[in-house]
Amino acid sequence: MSDRDGNDGTNTARRLGGGMALAEMLKAHGVGPMFGMGGFQLLPFYGALAELGLTHHLVNDERAAANAADAYARVTGRPGVCDATLGPGATNLVTGLVESLNAGVPQVVLIGDANRAHAHKNMTQEARQVEILRPAVKELIRVEDGARIPELLRRAFSVATSGRPGPVVLAVPEDVCHGTFDYDVDDFTADPDTLAIPARRIRPDAGAVARAARLIAGAARPLLLVGGGVHLSGAYAALQALAEAQNIPVAHTIGGKGSIACSHPLSAGLFGRYSRIANDLIETADCLVVVGCKLGEIATKRYTLIPPEVPLVHIDIVAEEIGRWRRPEVALWADARAALEDLAAELSDGAAQARAARKDYGAEVGTRMATWRAEAASRLESDERPISMARVVHELNRFMPEDGILVADGGFAGHWTGLLYDTKRSGRGYIANRGFASIGYGLPGALGAQLAAPGRAVVGVTGDGGLNMSLGELETAVRAGANFTLIVVNNAASGYVKALQHAMFGGRYQSSDLSEIDYARVAEAMGCRGIRVEDPGALAGALAQGLAERDRPTILDVVVTRDPAKMLPGVDARTLEIKPGDRPA
Repeated sequence: MSDRDGNDGTNTARRLGGGMALAEMLKAHGVGPMFGMGGFQLLPFYGALAELGLTHHLVNDERAAANAADAYARVTGRPGVCDATLGPGATNLVTGLVESLNAGVPQVVLIGDANRAHAHKNMTQEARQVEILRPAVKELIRVEDGARIPELLRRAFSVATSGRPGPVVLAVPEDVCHGTFDYDVDDFTADPDTLAIPARRIRPDAGAVARAARLIAGAARPLLLVGGGVHLSGAYAALQALAEAQNIPVAHTIGGKGSIACSHPLSAGLFGRYSRIANDLIETADCLVVVGCKLGEIATKRYTLIPPEVPLVHIDIVAEEIGRWRRPEVALWADARAALEDLAAELSDGAAQARAARKDYGAEVGTRMATWRAEAASRLESDERPISMARVVHELNRFMPEDGILVADGGFAGHWTGLLYDTKRSGRGYIANRGFASIGYGLPGALGAQLAAPGRAVVGVTGDGGLNMSLGELETAVRAGANFTLIVVNNAASGYVKALQHAMFGGRYQSSDLSEIDYARVAEAMGCRGIRVEDPGALAGALAQGLAERDRPTILDVVVTRDPAKMLPGVDARTLEIKPGDRPA
């Protein structure tokens, strides 16, 4: 190697192994804990992590690595990092990566790839993994020249954090990771704009903002419908300022919970398949402002909820999402915060008049919510045994601290907490994997969230089916010192499926029952604190113990109702039951 000298005579050249170059670039980007399972192709990379003092947690299944990195990214706004080896390691990531892709969560993912000198000769565990993973991520980059590692990792962070964020895979061939290459010391730098989301903001077209403002100003009952894009943009203050200035209620999707505090007087709660009062407000609205929401199946009750005659303003960072199935009167292609700020500015001259004109409308939210609470009280405070899910979430609302983080698994756990859990401030105090909504996220999600926020209380909610899919990560959590509390809603069933079978077919069930398992004993055997809860009166004490004693993970095995008619919030949210004859979509 010939030396490349700077003008001052100092040597600016370095010869490094590919694995060390990867690790140095991750260090330059200030990454947090990484999650993965090692393999031969990336061995030098793991050695470099140890040498540089970077934190890496071995998981027991690669999907858990992607899920933990996803939750870490949601809490911090910084890209999560996970890795996997060639073949089954890489393909095991698919479900977790699609979750991040659909939900707009930034990740940078390293996978080992086949030695370029022997690829396509049936090497051990070789697969067409690049083709498998490419549609599951925002971008896939294969490193063909080890000297380009710094450049390509910068590219990965840029793509992961820009526009709608998402996961980016860097496929590293064995000979690249194990080889050595020439670099310049200046190569190992990060673009500070791409260390967290949103990397770069775009403002909406001024003319479109003016048209949207005219629609809102002329409406007596406008309504804000917000999704996860508010979190991605960090648009909390802008959203609240516009809502308060104009007296406009705010309803949210499951992924958008926390866009405004659920306790805020203008918060109408969840809209879509499950709703307290928000769906009723949608029916009487004369202008809908959709912010960072894709208006998918759940949010729209299978595309039936949004009245076709009501003018719609749609704000989204991805232009292709606007008008996917419902044509808006005004489309604002923009960062959510920027668009909300511009709308507020455009509406500012008449804000006081509009706020006064909508005084009764704004107050209606509190009145309706109080009525809902009174009607739902018997379920929320139920003493029935086995325990009602409504009572479980009611106790969570009582005991979770203002800065606590609730992580909800897919299906059963997400629907109940999505409807009934109340955040006490805006921000990512509630995480649900609604991008793909697979079960098995609750435990690794709680792991990633706790490592992202070690000083905050983290509670995960999963079903027994979800825990069965990720049980090995209890060992990971103990080893990592992630001392969260995990509630297992134990109904000895795949509860969501069984409830739908009940609603659609009466008493006929197929492949929806699980064995009765004492998960508290399982947790104790794996090094956690296990508490089995069968009496609703014991819920408060068990939850308080889990939140107070943070020396190890606490697993609350909560025996909940076995009645399929009570397993889901249902379509009648006031009674929190599925009504006979209903056919949920």
